[in-house]
Amino acid sequence: MQHDIIVIGAGHNGLTAAAYLARAGKKVLVLERRDVVGGCAVTEEVDPELAPGCRVSTASYIASMLRPTIIRDLKLGAYGLQMVACDPGVQAAFEDGDVVAWWGDEPRMRSELERIAPGDAARFFETEDELKRLAAYLQPFFLESPPDLHARGMRKVGELWKTWRRFYGVTGDEVSGLVRFLTGSLGEFLDRRFESDKLKRLILSNSLYGKHGGPYQPGTAMGLLFHLLSGGDAEQQAWQGHVIGGMGAITQALRAACEDLGVEIRTSAPVAQINIANGNATGVTLESGDVCDARLVVSNADPKRTFLGLVDTTELDADFRRDVANIRMDGPAGKVNFVLSEEPRVNGMPADRTKPQRSLFTLIPTLADAESNYNASQRGELPERLWVDCVLASNADETLAPAGRHVLTCFVQYLPYSLRTGTWDNHRDLLGDRVTELLAKFAPNLPGSVVARRVYTPVDLEATFGITEGNIFHGDISLEQMFFMRPLPRWAHYRTPIDNLWLCGAGTHPGGGVTGAPGYNAAHAILRH
Repeated sequence: MQHDIIVIGAGHNGLTAAAYLARAGKKVLVLERRDVVGGCAVTEEVDPELAPGCRVSTASYIASMLRPTIIRDLKLGAYGLQMVACDPGVQAAFEDGDVVAWWGDEPRMRSELERIAPGDAARFFETEDELKRLAAYLQPFFLESPPDLHARGMRKVGELWKTWRRFYGVTGDEVSGLVRFLTGSLGEFLDRRFESDKLKRLILSNSLYGKHGGPYQPGTAMGLLFHLLSGGDAEQQAWQGHVIGGMGAITQALRAACEDLGVEIRTSAPVAQINIANGNATGVTLESGDVCDARLVVSNADPKRTFLGLVDTTELDADFRRDVANIRMDGPAGKVNFVLSEEPRVNGMPADRTKPQRSLFTLIPTLADAESNYNASQRGELPERLWVDCVLASNADETLAPAGRHVLTCFVQYLPYSLRTGTWDNHRDLLGDRVTELLAKFAPNLPGSVVARRVYTPVDLEATFGITEGNIFHGDISLEQMFFMRPLPRWAHYRTPIDNLWLCGAGTHPGGGVTGAPGYNAAHAILRH
């Protein structure tokens, strides 16, 4: 065999796993279906004909929880990775022409709160401190396999010890707080704590991206904790950053690290099936008909695509296949990317904001409207008042567009994967138009400045990036699909029912986002095995 290990998919988790495996001396082959590596973390031109040279982070668009351990271990900075902190990390534009920022600097944030919510200021900082303490208890679980509830003998003792030591010193109040945040509703939590509608909407705007459930549904409060995990070179809590060169710079750095470690990467090499003999994965067959053999196969594809698409139906138990089919996917989000001839002039944007400080603005509905929009999406309807998170990336990174051009990427939710009437093919432009119309209400000069526009519906995300039902997390981030339940109970440790077939994608613990953690954990589990 030419290779010890084949990795299916050159997304950031696949590349991360490949790098660690190669660093341990394994001969690794990575196979990518697209002509570019990166999965959802790519930087591409919006429209090469209408706007040549104007590049945008096509799908994922802000770096937040990329694990500092991975940055250091793989020396990604030496391969060109450069990230610049976002401050403010969140900025909400409101219908009355006000723009409210969430600053990392406490005195500046206190001044902002005294302006819009003086009665909530003290409570806000108390809550932020509480959330950071609770998030710190969850953080260590990101770079290790989840607890194995089915371990036996001394291994069971070891699993219990591993979990107990993570919570050593936690108080009773903190335990109840963790349970409340993991199971409770974000809306009810905010309503109990704060009076200001603007403050509640500001917090909402950074807590439910890409997740199923309106803010008043159980389990939505956990988003408050996940966005307070650390990131960046300095391992700072709640860190968010622009990646110079777009999100594709992360995966290009990973690619360079892989190649220097001896990893072979082939693009335009879609896998048709995983080859299995006597219950063991032995390699893959490409759509071209070529066969690649290896001692072990690692899939960075989501669980549904892996088990229901790449593995023959006769190789898996019917109950297991049914459980996989029932994993909650149907991605609730899309993207609309623009090239503009001038910077959007957002109503109420303070004149003292620098260009980078003007690069973020969220058009956030009220909590009640967000709940209503989610319910509409579950009926297969396109909501009237969309939730749109905007990043004018060219304001923070001039390499993305030539002079006189600006790139704006818009993350849109809640969207139905399947429409009740019609298809996304005849509603794609409607989605783009509604986003443009909403932007016009907050930045009236925007419609007249549009040079090019590209719309990605949930179906487009599925077709372009190979993520089942367009789910950017490879499965919903909900309590019943997290930790030792991800992707399924008994199979939460990157292994699968097929010997020598492993998973390393976002469908495994700890889940989605550009963290690299699933790839890191899978590689270390494989090496231990």
